Amino acid sequence: MATSLDPGAPRVGWPWWLAASAALTTAVVAGAAVGPADIGFFEVIRALLDQVPGLDVATDLSEREMGILEVVRFPRVILGVVVGSALAMSGAAYQGVFRNPLADPYLLGVAAGAGLGATLAIVAGGSTDSTLPLVPLAAFVGAIAGVLLSYGLGRTVGGSRTVTSLILAGVAIAAFLTAIQTYVQQRNAETLREVYDWILGRLATTGWDEVRLVLPYVAVSVVAILLHRRALDVMAVGDEEAAALGLEVGRTRLVVVAAATLGTAAAVAVAGLIGFVGIIVPHAVRLVAGTSYRRLLPLSAMFGGAFLVLADIVARTALAPAEIPIGVVTAFLGAPFFVLVLRTSRRVI
Repeated sequence: MATSLDPGAPRVGWPWWLAASAALTTAVVAGAAVGPADIGFFEVIRALLDQVPGLDVATDLSEREMGILEVVRFPRVILGVVVGSALAMSGAAYQGVFRNPLADPYLLGVAAGAGLGATLAIVAGGSTDSTLPLVPLAAFVGAIAGVLLSYGLGRTVGGSRTVTSLILAGVAIAAFLTAIQTYVQQRNAETLREVYDWILGRLATTGWDEVRLVLPYVAVSVVAILLHRRALDVMAVGDEEAAALGLEVGRTRLVVVAAATLGTAAAVAVAGLIGFVGIIVPHAVRLVAGTSYRRLLPLSAMFGGAFLVLADIVARTALAPAEIPIGVVTAFLGAPFFVLVLRTSRRVI
């Protein structure tokens, strides 16, 4: 019986790379063009080209409109691309090391740890709108701590023989950290609104600071995961078979999980908990473009960035001038897709 891990799965050629590039470019231009100030698509394209070193492209934009693009919209769009790419690629990596299409970047307690860290920081007097990073730093540390606890517990209970122990450990640690967060919230009810604003996710920026904050970590994560793309293809056949082929399964799983966690933790630290991106995008790419991680990982990153920018457009415009939390938008799109994944998972695992 063929599965999505079989050599007979769909192959991808240049049309899919072209489609991914077109989707990402369209999303970036649309994200920068849409907003209260009416700025045309072609003017946005000219403004983007003018940012390229060595190019001097004339635009008809006023100084005010250029300021809106450079200070408000471009940073938000780029942050959306970085966060969406990190979540989608991390989701694909998690699905690879755990051989489960329902795995997502929050599987081992990233969300619970980040939520607890952010809640503690907000209660201590931090602000989610701060340029500097009390809340983002606490969320980042909490996310890393959650995964370390899950991984440590999973290895203690089950060693490196099975991924099941790691998944169950992640569930247990996530429940424990969430319980602590709930208790802290109940004891500090005046911070509930700010905590939930963060938990539901947002791409609001104060300029380029958030991009500069998250980009180095995501870059390290992306490079590390891509360097293990062939190893993920080997792991798809199973731990014992991969070990027989000479792959150090335990070490590979640890490195990929660490890299995916780093990218996810950085994304969560600046954007809050944005769900379903790590499931929707990799699984959609896998269904149409095949399962080789040499293709799946970069395509997931490109489509993930495009998806989150487009979701942010919906979040900003659906109830304008009010803004819907972007996590609500991704959940609205992701929940039906998750049901589809469940219905088709027997053909994918």
